[in-house]
Amino acid sequence: MSETAHQERPIVAVVGPTASGKSELGIALALAAGGEVINCDSVQVYREIEVATAKVPPAERRGVPHHLIDFVPPEVTYTAADWARDALAKIDEIEGRGRLALLVGGTGFYLRALREPFFEAPPTDEALRRRLVRLRERRGAERLHRLLQRLDPPTAARLRPRDWSRVQRAIEVRLQTGTPLSELRARRPAPPPQAARLRVFALDPPRAELYRRIDARAEAHFRAGLVEEVRGLLARGVPAASSALGAHGYRRAVEHLRGGRTLESAVEQTRLDVRHYAKRQLTWFRREPGVEWVTGFGDDPAVQARVVRAVVGG
Repeated sequence: MSETAHQERPIVAVVGPTASGKSELGIALALAAGGEVINCDSVQVYREIEVATAKVPPAERRGVPHHLIDFVPPEVTYTAADWARDALAKIDEIEGRGRLALLVGGTGFYLRALREPFFEAPPTDEALRRRLVRLRERRGAERLHRLLQRLDPPTAARLRPRDWSRVQRAIEVRLQTGTPLSELRARRPAPPPQAARLRVFALDPPRAELYRRIDARAEAHFRAGLVEEVRGLLARGVPAASSALGAHGYRRAVEHLRGGRTLESAVEQTRLDVRHYAKRQLTWFRREPGVEWVTGFGDDPAVQARVVRAVVGG
């Protein structure tokens, strides 16, 4: 495909809340439009993190190539900036084969990193991160947020206390570089040319059915061996404070294994965590520019047909 054709062809993103059928819609689009999927989920990037990730098994991908899945060790901190860099390389690779690049997943921060590149962040200081994690576990996310208010008031005003992972990272940046994140953000580079070609479809399923699916999925993950998977990861040295084990379900399984929760409490808290996360995802994408909202679930053939028509016509 020529460079001019690349510049005219869209890059399609399928986003939305967890359990809304994004993966199924992405595969349907890829089959209809000759595309390949680039994972846009911050948990599915990790190897060995399986039970509670909703990764589509290779046998169910219907021959559609999937990229940026299962390629980062669980003990590594993989950032949104890392993903944006790797996703741009995959877009160029896929389009070089004359194929449609499809970004599929619910991590809005990843998509934002591609559209609005970050400054060059310092590498994670694991010792500092462990200290901040211990502070959050002992004193709560609100204590971290109050610390950020002293170190970087503009960033603290932009972030909510419950968004503890980003609050924590902002504290790390300030302590490691001596410069507030709010100042570094002002130095970010210009968006890549691919950002102008993004066409974002966001799923908006009926809320009651979405929550029913979330509850059923959380229970199924624990029945399928989530606690055993986490026990094995901890035993082989994956830090409990790692990004991979901070994911929904995994964090509560760690608490259970440490004696902080009963199994029933871990399951119930995971259901609540994921429901709240789904709300935040919907709020996030409603704030993003140019999003095309699609009512329904992505595994509904009627929804798939509507989106396919929007992308390829017919």
